[in-house]
Amino acid sequence: MTDTYDADLDPEVDDYDGDQLDLAERLSLRRVAGMSTQLSDITEVEYRELQLERVVLVGVWTSGSQTDHDNAMAELKLLAETAGSEVLEGLVQRRTHPDPATYIGRGKVDEVREVVIATGADTVIADGELEPAQLRNLEDRIGVKVIDRTALILDIFAQHAKSIEGKAQVELAQLQYLRQRLRGWGGNLSRQAGGRVSGGAGIGGRGPGETKIETDRRRIRTRISQLRKRLRELDAVRDTKRAERRRNQVPSVAIVGYTNAGKSSLLNRLTGAGVLVEDALFATLDPTTRRSQTADGRVFTLTDTVGFVRHLPHDLVEAFRSTLEESTEADLLVHVVDASDPDPVGQINAVRTVLNEIGANDIAEQIVFNKIDLANETDLVPLRTVAPDALFVSARTGAGLEELRARIEERLPRPAVEVEALVPYARHDLIDRIHKAGEIVSTEHTGEGTLVRARVNQDLAGELAEFAR
Repeated sequence: MTDTYDADLDPEVDDYDGDQLDLAERLSLRRVAGMSTQLSDITEVEYRELQLERVVLVGVWTSGSQTDHDNAMAELKLLAETAGSEVLEGLVQRRTHPDPATYIGRGKVDEVREVVIATGADTVIADGELEPAQLRNLEDRIGVKVIDRTALILDIFAQHAKSIEGKAQVELAQLQYLRQRLRGWGGNLSRQAGGRVSGGAGIGGRGPGETKIETDRRRIRTRISQLRKRLRELDAVRDTKRAERRRNQVPSVAIVGYTNAGKSSLLNRLTGAGVLVEDALFATLDPTTRRSQTADGRVFTLTDTVGFVRHLPHDLVEAFRSTLEESTEADLLVHVVDASDPDPVGQINAVRTVLNEIGANDIAEQIVFNKIDLANETDLVPLRTVAPDALFVSARTGAGLEELRARIEERLPRPAVEVEALVPYARHDLIDRIHKAGEIVSTEHTGEGTLVRARVNQDLAGELAEFAR
């Protein structure tokens, strides 16, 4: 890439037309090494070729270093494989910005078509969100199905959604995405329906009628309304559970982080939750909340949330907003980062972008670098500089988990009111509540009852007032 030049600094130059890329870079379509997922065992290859969709990945490198974009393409490859496809090729073009008509430029579309024909690919996946016109132009010229990164992520979510709420959220996001991109091959969605087809009673009596694409859009809008109503009903149930925790003033901790960073593994290690753990992107979509206790008996909740990814589709964020709001209600965010990932700092920035979008950026955060058993010690050194207060753990081996438990307990909100009360033995239920929701400083058993000094919340302090000393 050539150096940036400011024409205003040189009055003799009057034909400056913006930052330029080297001609060779603009004309080239670089293959990304290591993209193919072909296996060496011939029987397994034959099985995969019969079962899996064969795809070619296409990306546009507009900014950042080559390493950054290679990491992005490697992530797209993992997404494609998670969706159940076989990656045959990865192609990247260097441009200042994506082409508004075809994403990769008119000439490069023909080159991609040649690669598709040569490899026998079924699908082309673009590393970006395509406009409807770009999608239509690419499909018309390449001749195979073209999808973008957003559609790919939505497809993975659709495969992994298990609960009623999760399925409804994914369907809502898919319909919102599809509504703007609805089209048909050969104009079959543009035909008008008249006569009996449109509910009429005879030839020529019903006017031009309604086109099929308009009918489909109307059905999509109706379905979106139904899904939003259902999600509002499910939100009410979730809000009731949150209100109960808030009423009892139970501190909450949300485990957030990049997809496949090991959040569910950590939850299982800390609470024995038994949540599905799989080395795959977006293996867990539904939030799981488990109760836990500090060493001194205080009760708090730990919630495993849906994983994030770079450029998480906006429709998905909107559809999963109620689920993501588990993070906004937390007292502490345990931000899990994959220490073995090539770009852990990029993971941190991507997660913080989504947290900022949902309004959780002001909540206390504890960075936790997981999977240190898979990382080299030399790779961990710069991470200690990026996040000096971070903890380094391995959910697989258990290394660092005791320190993590202690840090969570240390950063939980402390009860605000300090009390001293002589609680009769007949009201031992109050002592039990102090243990669960408060922080005991000292206890002494006397002939009249239990003399306790503790820090408690305002409501419990009011109940203890009659026994105050």
